Amino acid sequence: MFSKILPYNVELINMREFTEEERAFMGLALDEARTAYEKNEVPIGAVLVYENRVLATAHNKVEFFKDATCHAEILCIKKAVKNLGDFRLNGATLFVTIEPCIMCLGASILSRIKKIIWGCSDKRHGALGGLVDLSILKHPIHQIETVSGLMEDEAKDLIQTFFRNRREENKR
Repeated sequence: MFSKILPYNVELINMREFTEEERAFMGLALDEARTAYEKNEVPIGAVLVYENRVLATAHNKVEFFKDATCHAEILCIKKAVKNLGDFRLNGATLFVTIEPCIMCLGASILSRIKKIIWGCSDKRHGALGGLVDLSILKHPIHQIETVSGLMEDEAKDLIQTFFRNRREENKR
């Protein structure tokens, strides 16, 4: 587990423990991921928080909407924006069970999210080191802090179980 300023400064800041509040918010994101799992969606959940207040929660709905852009992060950002009446989510923290993809990282930057805290890496789609590392690119205005590894084992187990079960179903 490590912290780093992203996507513009690749320096490692320091090792740190997660707070009880951070664990609670990631627990809500994991609940959203479990809901997705029950609906046969890829089990990813997201929670957007501002000043220890939940602004929005969401889970993947790609299959439901038949729309590849319906990731948990995108839906969560849209809900928060609708609730607040402004696309600027300055000071907000996004908790997500898996490393954001390129699209979700881009939406987070454009929404001015302050911090992303995520669970497990995504080697197939991750934009913060899993598949690619967009942290090497400098943005002229907005910086996002990212922290990885919060409840990593739980998030990883959920997604691995989902895909293992899906492969077994496809064999039948």
